[in-house]
Amino acid sequence: MRTTDQHTPHSPCPSPVPAPSGPDAGQLGAPYAEAVLRHAGRDWLRLNVPGHAATPGSDLAGFFGARITALDFPPLLDGIDLGADTPLDRALELAAEAWGARRTWFLTNGASQGNQIASMVAPALGRTLVVQRSVHSSVIDGLVLSGMDAVFVQPSVDPGQGIAHGVNAPDVAAALERTPDAAAVYIVSPSYFGAVADVRAIADAAHAAGVPLIVDEAWGSHFGFHPALPARALSLGADLVTSSTHKLAGSLTQSAMLHLADGPFADRLEPLVDRAFRLVQSTSASALLTASLDLARRNLVADAEATGGSVGAADRVRSAVRALGRFTVVSDGFHVFPDILGADPLRIPIDTRAGGITGHEARRLLFRDHQIMVEVATDAAIVAVIGAGSAPDTDRFVEALHTLPSPLSGPGGAGGMLPLPEPGATKLTAREAFLSPTRVVVAEEAVGRISADTLAAYPPGIPNVLPGEVITADVVRFLQRTAAAPNGHVRGALDPGVTRLRVVA
Repeated sequence: MRTTDQHTPHSPCPSPVPAPSGPDAGQLGAPYAEAVLRHAGRDWLRLNVPGHAATPGSDLAGFFGARITALDFPPLLDGIDLGADTPLDRALELAAEAWGARRTWFLTNGASQGNQIASMVAPALGRTLVVQRSVHSSVIDGLVLSGMDAVFVQPSVDPGQGIAHGVNAPDVAAALERTPDAAAVYIVSPSYFGAVADVRAIADAAHAAGVPLIVDEAWGSHFGFHPALPARALSLGADLVTSSTHKLAGSLTQSAMLHLADGPFADRLEPLVDRAFRLVQSTSASALLTASLDLARRNLVADAEATGGSVGAADRVRSAVRALGRFTVVSDGFHVFPDILGADPLRIPIDTRAGGITGHEARRLLFRDHQIMVEVATDAAIVAVIGAGSAPDTDRFVEALHTLPSPLSGPGGAGGMLPLPEPGATKLTAREAFLSPTRVVVAEEAVGRISADTLAAYPPGIPNVLPGEVITADVVRFLQRTAAAPNGHVRGALDPGVTRLRVVA
């Protein structure tokens, strides 16, 4: 919706939830979604945008159903988001209350938008961002937008799996000690594979240095809504949290939230975040996406039993994989990494190479032969996810997984697994490199040159090379092998095979 109307009262403590007395009462209501539904139920002659005008006989309505177009309203409508104490205002208040935030913003350009907002406001607090190196590429995009310097904290890496986990509080504190002009600390928890960091200890380290902690909790929007789930970052001392609600909390793709804690930095951050939000939020935000956020919040709060059922379903998959013995569960080994405090039970990372097949090939065959989609594949593993409240056919997945062929000559396969490459040295800030004069060269000639682009094996979208970093031969080999794998993709690449790279001239 229009950004100037998206607000919640400036109050350090959310109002108590009234006893349910109607469809909009307390957390059991979905005020914005219900207002949109009521609005769609009236007999409108629509002579405004969107141009489809909810015409019942249109191709769009015929393809997706008339209900979709009828609910697709523009912003600034009386009774929905225009005026005082609107359904949108109440939906935002309920979301802030549900997540324990001082204030929440609804995002319709994904958690990437939230990461960009957080990166854009940081320069008001200092010159340098202390950043986990394995952040999502949208955080690096935020560095390009903000022009900030960055000091990177390296995550632990599982060499057997070739995946990065998280960072620990001592490493963050050490980075802060050598960064006197630090603006904030920026970490990811949970990781793409479900590793949960010690957010409380990292928040204490950040606050002891006088800076806020920003957490990309894109994969943990469901945290805290059931006893079997980890605690959410806001309850552990985080100051600003990006929540990709569409991932596991049930809203529509591209919808997300940004939460501000009622902490020591709230007064400074709130107006900055609100202004940055206006810069990057569409003035034609989707009513469907916004409504889905309202409904996802209601479902998480009102149906903890369903979330518990989802955790049980994930547990059954892990138990079956362990019992059958062919594959192994990656998160069973998380305890050996000191930066990992726990694991998201709704994430199921499976070591497929232990069963004689690469993750990329397993994902391809599950998709092609069994109509099963998993979230991500690497050389060594696949990751399946179960959304909070969903109840998939887990027996079908376990059976299909164990009917996969074993084409490898051994657990490592011919040629072995390409390790996750070490990043090259940083020579320029992300913004300096992005805006510098550039040249496009063949990949082999780019080795030793400074990258002008962010390049990330996707998913998970963790950058393997940043603007301003020196391109290494290991990085080139890793990205080209990723691109050549089934369903492989490198975000930011100039061509599908990563045969050319953009470098600073």
